[in-house]
Amino acid sequence: MSKPLSQIFLPAIGGTALMLAVAVVVAERNYGDNQIATLERQVVQVSERAEKARATGQAEAARVGELEAEIAEIQAAAALRVATGSNLTAPAPEAEGAYGLGRAALVEEIAAWDVDVLPDGRGLPEGKGDVWTGEEVFADRCASCHGDFAEGVDNWPVLAGGFDTLGDEDPVKTVGSYWPHLSTAWDYISRSMPFGEAGTLTADETYAIVAYILYSNDLVDEDFELNHENFADFNMYNMDGFVIDDRPDLEYAAWRSEPCMENCKDEVKITMRSVFLVETPPEGGSNSVMNHAAGEELPSFTAAGPSFIPEGAKATQAVAQDTAAPAALADDGADLIADGQKVFKKCAACHKVGEGAKNASGPQLNGIVGRTIGGVEGFKYSKVFQAALEEGRVWDEAALTEFLAKPKSYMKGTKMAFSGLKKETDLTAVIAYLASLGE
Repeated sequence: MSKPLSQIFLPAIGGTALMLAVAVVVAERNYGDNQIATLERQVVQVSERAEKARATGQAEAARVGELEAEIAEIQAAAALRVATGSNLTAPAPEAEGAYGLGRAALVEEIAAWDVDVLPDGRGLPEGKGDVWTGEEVFADRCASCHGDFAEGVDNWPVLAGGFDTLGDEDPVKTVGSYWPHLSTAWDYISRSMPFGEAGTLTADETYAIVAYILYSNDLVDEDFELNHENFADFNMYNMDGFVIDDRPDLEYAAWRSEPCMENCKDEVKITMRSVFLVETPPEGGSNSVMNHAAGEELPSFTAAGPSFIPEGAKATQAVAQDTAAPAALADDGADLIADGQKVFKKCAACHKVGEGAKNASGPQLNGIVGRTIGGVEGFKYSKVFQAALEEGRVWDEAALTEFLAKPKSYMKGTKMAFSGLKKETDLTAVIAYLASLGE
C-alpha cells in the first residue's frame, strides 16, 4: 500500500529547512568573525598612526628647541660684538672650496638650452622649407595677426615692405626693410611664435615661414627654398645699416659734466605740434593720421611763465571751421577722396604717391587709373604683370576694384603682400583717391 504524499514531502521539507537554518547560522557567524577581524586591523592601524604622529611631534619639538638655542647663541654673539665695538655689517669670511651644491650640467642639458642662431648660421638645425609650403604654414599659423601677405592686421606688426623709408619721419621697419640678419628672424620665430603657441613649429616649418617672409618682401623668387646649407649665404637688404656703438669711447666723456638742474635756458619755445594724431573711430580700432596744424600762435615759456595764453575762442572757431569744411566740399567728392586717403594708409608701406613719388617694394601709383598694367618704368614686376603688360591690359575702375578686393585671385602669381579690402565703401573711396592723383 502506498503512503500519502504528505507523509513523504513533509519530512523532506522539514530536513531542508533545518539545513538552511544551520547554513544561515554558520554564515552569520563567519560574517561576525570577519567584522571583528576588520575592526581589530583598524584599531592596530589607528594605534600605529598615533604612535607615528607622537614621534613626529617629539622630533619637531626637539628641532624647535635646537633652533631656539641657535637663535639665542647668534643673538648673544651679536650682543657681544656690539659691546666690543665690532662691525656687524662686515662681509662674511670667504669659504674655502666649493659649497657642494648642484652638479656639472650634462652635455645634453646644455644642448637643450643652447638654441640660439647666429648670423653665420651656427646653431641652425638641419632642415629646409620652400616659399609655397611657407605660404600654407603662414596662412595657418601666422596670418591671424600678420595678415595673409605679411601686411599686418590691426596693430600687429607689418612684416613686408617699407623699403627706403628708414630715413623718413615715419619709417616702416619690417623684416625686409630693417632687419640686418636673417638669423634674427629664424631665431625669433623658432623661439616665440606663433603667439600663444611658442616653440610648436618644427625646423622645416620655420625655414618655410622665413622663406615666405623673404618672398613677401620681394627678396627671393617663388621657387626659392631656404635650408641650413644656403642660410648663411643670404644677405639682408639692410645688412650694412647698423654700426658699432662707439659712444662710450667718443661721446660719454663729453656728456659727463655737472648737469644743470634749473633755469637751464632763458626761454623755451614750442616749435611744432605732434606729427601724428591717433583717432579712435566708433566702430573700434585706431587710425593714425597726419596732424596738419601749424605751430603758430603758440606761447614761449620762461621762468616767469608763458608769454601769453591762447584764446579759447580761436581754438573753438578753428574746430568749427574744420568741421564745416567737409560739408562745403561734399558736392565735388572731397569727402570720398579724404576717406580714400585714409584707406590708402594700408597701402602706403609699399606704394608711394604724390610729388616726387618713387618705386618702393611696390610701384609708385601716381596716375594709376587709366595706366597700362605693369607699365611703371624701372619696377621689377612679377611674371603675371609682365604678361598683362604684353596684353595691353589697363587699370580701369572695374579692374582696380576686382584687384584690390582679392589681389591673389585677380592676378594669380602676384607678389603683392596684401590680402585685399573687404568693404565696398573702402574700395570706392581709395579708387577715388587714386583717381585724384596726377602723373
